[in-house]
Amino acid sequence: MYSAIASRILLGSGQLGHQEALSILQSSEEEFLPLLDAAYRVRKHFHGNRVHIHVLENAKQGACPEDCKFCSQSKHFESPGGEAPHKEVTELLDGAARAVSAQAKRYCMVTATHGPNARDLKTICDAAKKIKETYPGLQLCASLGFLTDEKASKLKSAGIDRFNHNIETSENNFPNVVTTHTYQDRVATINTAKRAGLETCAGGIIGLGESDQDLVDMAFALREIGVDSIPVNFLNPRPGTPFSQREKVTPRYAIRALCLFRLANPSADIRVAGGREVVLKSMQSLALYPANSLFSSGYLTTGGAEPDSDRQMIKDAGFVIETDLPVLASSKKLPVVQARG
Repeated sequence: MYSAIASRILLGSGQLGHQEALSILQSSEEEFLPLLDAAYRVRKHFHGNRVHIHVLENAKQGACPEDCKFCSQSKHFESPGGEAPHKEVTELLDGAARAVSAQAKRYCMVTATHGPNARDLKTICDAAKKIKETYPGLQLCASLGFLTDEKASKLKSAGIDRFNHNIETSENNFPNVVTTHTYQDRVATINTAKRAGLETCAGGIIGLGESDQDLVDMAFALREIGVDSIPVNFLNPRPGTPFSQREKVTPRYAIRALCLFRLANPSADIRVAGGREVVLKSMQSLALYPANSLFSSGYLTTGGAEPDSDRQMIKDAGFVIETDLPVLASSKKLPVVQARG
């Protein structure tokens, strides 16, 4: 069944259907490896055996006015996520150096905020210009909350290549996760980034109380919106948040979900993202068969695998790291990236 679905997708004779998508999440153990093979065939067609490494930089931590129930950076919850002011240009440039040291293709600057004010936007834009001067091959992503057309244009002019704004879950489940803004608000910002000529990155989190139907709806919504990149996160419950007691999804369900996103969005840059270490555990390398990129060096408020470990995993699984900075990554003496706590 799944081999036939992959063949149809690769021939351009039909997209993944609704019932087929549900069957992926509800597939039997006997179907697990055939499903993984089908997803890999599609992944290999569009991305070969290459893996992109992405590195996150928490440019402004905590005190976020939004009430996303999974997030330890929200000011609404008593969570030990911590708070820190917006980083300066030099600090963001140092972060880019660490990304290059990790052989990353893309460096993403993230702020906990509703949207960037004039001062913070200028800092990000000034940092982007300096980073592009220093590491011209390093791709830049920004995740700064909600955008206006004017702010999106400034980011594009400064050298930001891609803008991230996750939809987090299905439209149906969204009110159970966030109440300070709407699902439609998020989609509007993705479209704002598109109008400015930015690549778009939008994904979500698995484990927010969604049903299989919700997960299928999210995968199909991202297909309809037409984003370039889809980060697939797995809830790693944070103390003090309303979702602190939620059960993590199982490793095999997480792999099935990655296969769903690959078959629903065949050519997208699909990234195995936050929570992979604690959810996938010993099955992390299997995620590279449907996904073609990963975050390394930790996340916004939690630690993660170190770059050396991730590079070894990629190599051991038979994949190769793709970076546009082979000379810079090997010729500069840069600090070793440590996972952030």
